[in-house]
Amino acid sequence: MTVSVMMAPDLSKIASVEWLRTCFAEGAVQDVSVEESGAGGVMTPAAVLVPIILREREPTVLLTRRADHLHHHPGQVSFPGGRVEAHDTSPVDTALRETEEEIGLVREKVELLGCLPQYRTGTGFDVTPVVGLVSPPLDLALDAFEVAEAFEVPLAFLLDDTNHRLHSTEVRGVRREYYAMPYGDYFIWGATAGMLVSLHRFLFR
Repeated sequence: MTVSVMMAPDLSKIASVEWLRTCFAEGAVQDVSVEESGAGGVMTPAAVLVPIILREREPTVLLTRRADHLHHHPGQVSFPGGRVEAHDTSPVDTALRETEEEIGLVREKVELLGCLPQYRTGTGFDVTPVVGLVSPPLDLALDAFEVAEAFEVPLAFLLDDTNHRLHSTEVRGVRREYYAMPYGDYFIWGATAGMLVSLHRFLFR
């Protein structure tokens, strides 16, 4: 399976592997809070993996594009992950299991850094983002039923807040705001962009 890698302008000085490890070793993620407006009521627990790929030139983030026929968020850019199942031992276990099922990235390849604050979506999911480092080769095997494509974006691009664009829309009479990070042909927005903003706020707190 080939994964497309699109390179942004060289902003690699923003992020290094050592810096990331230090931030998570010293950090207190509970100091950061992100919540989509409109979220409320009974929430479904879920978890995603934020895979930071240790490319030789600079770290990238692996993202997926969901299949167009899916009920939730069809065609949208997302992290691998899904809802917590009864047999999962923790949100980390959920994120690693779902990642292996969706894209074939085995948990043994992931160096866990830590978790970001839970992110509550307007569609009723309470998501725990799990951040991990992954060394190539990835040897991915995409589940074509769920995942249309996997691609990478430079981490420095995603951490540069000049690329974080705040949008607003009206849903059933309620004004909602969301972040977007357009990158080439990809429109990264909603919960995925919100969790990346959360990562930025944590690292630059």
